[in-house]
Amino acid sequence: MNMQSDAMSWETVIGLEIHAQLATRTKIFSGSSTAFGAAPNTQANLVDLGYPGVLPVLNQNAVKMAVKFGLAVGAKVAQRSVFARKNYFYPDLPKGYQISQYELPIVEHGKMDIVLEDGSTKTIRITRAHLEEDAGKSLHEDFQGYTGIDLNRAGTPLIEIVSEPDMRSAKEAVAYMKKIHTLVRYLEICDGNMQEGSFRCDANVSVRKAGAEKFGTRCEIKNLNSFRFIEKAINYEVARQIELIEGGGTVQQQTRLFDPDKGETRALRSKEEANDYRYFPDPDLLPVVLDDAFISDIRATLPELPDEKAHRLVREFDLSPYDAGVLTASRELAEYYDKTVSIVVGGDRKSNAKAVANTVTNILTFSLNKENLDITESKVTPEQLAGLQSRINDSTISGKLAKEVFEVMWAEGGSADAIIESKGLKQITDTGAIEKVIDDIIAANPKQLADYRSGKDKLFAFFVGQVMKQTAGKANPAQVNELLKSKLAG
Repeated sequence: MNMQSDAMSWETVIGLEIHAQLATRTKIFSGSSTAFGAAPNTQANLVDLGYPGVLPVLNQNAVKMAVKFGLAVGAKVAQRSVFARKNYFYPDLPKGYQISQYELPIVEHGKMDIVLEDGSTKTIRITRAHLEEDAGKSLHEDFQGYTGIDLNRAGTPLIEIVSEPDMRSAKEAVAYMKKIHTLVRYLEICDGNMQEGSFRCDANVSVRKAGAEKFGTRCEIKNLNSFRFIEKAINYEVARQIELIEGGGTVQQQTRLFDPDKGETRALRSKEEANDYRYFPDPDLLPVVLDDAFISDIRATLPELPDEKAHRLVREFDLSPYDAGVLTASRELAEYYDKTVSIVVGGDRKSNAKAVANTVTNILTFSLNKENLDITESKVTPEQLAGLQSRINDSTISGKLAKEVFEVMWAEGGSADAIIESKGLKQITDTGAIEKVIDDIIAANPKQLADYRSGKDKLFAFFVGQVMKQTAGKANPAQVNELLKSKLAG
């Protein structure tokens, strides 16, 4: 494919349909377990399989989680919503229909702000978020010439979060999906595990000439379950559509799949419209009616949300928006940070907050990324990191030595105190000892001393470096600077 088309004359239009499996213990309409990893077809009962005569019973916790999401995105929570039957056939949908919501969803008209590459903020409108049941899963990998069907997933509760077509690039789409991913994990309504299919999306992609008002014909890319795949799939599809139109062809509305091995999308089927699914209210389920007290009780359970927490860190501790964004990127990282700051000894809370933020966003995250670990798998606990910062506060070690202590802590474990003692890393704060080192270095470098005194101020760094080298980095930097200025001045 020619990826060098004049893309500047085209505008990309993207809308996402995000499917988040809700973290209930049982399914949305039955008592079957939702636990991941069970042997195939061991967690699907007669309700999930749609046997004649069985009746669905709505899981109240799924409703609470959907309401929680709606409140968190500033949406309208419907006090009356209706379940419908969405009729279509797949081998992994044994009833021949999916119970979903159509005309009256539980959540409508929310929004989510994303940060663009230039640092500006863009609002993505959320059309709706509706409750529905997941289908089973077709397995192709382990069967030569056959497809295996695992119905354990059938009936697992989902919210489908449908955006307006407000995104204009693959990067914007990824930024939006990451924000939703962060939010559902903060709310503890979805574990966000993309490898297990708990969080995935369908991307609706079209292109139009820059400045045009009418949308182009869209194609839907199904079941994208990694941020990297989302970006690659959208970029490929955009280039494909532009090349097709510029070559005199037309884009056909269709559903497509992304092949990560080939890095391309391919047609699966023509795209259905709502009337193809023959929606009608499910006769076995009453409308969901919520009163003000029910919604208010759920509102009271909302945690401090990611954007709120980030704004507070900037406001209270003067953190940069970037650092605040990193620290609030996951609920677990934010909790790690908060716990560390709360148990540091010495120093005021603001300075400790900034120092710990620097360590977490630079040193800790570097170590995690290097070994591809999540914050929950960190080899350094909040207690250990707080102990390290406490030793900086009381001048036992310098910031430079702290990095050495952290590296030992990460590799071998142990407390900051134990490592400082065993490795002999205690900072030299004895003024007399530092003065002696400085006197020796000045005596050994008469030319540099003369040049410095004649106006070559940059040589000050040379003397600092010599002192730190002579003391193996253990001399207190502030004392070194103060004593050197006095002695070099003559």
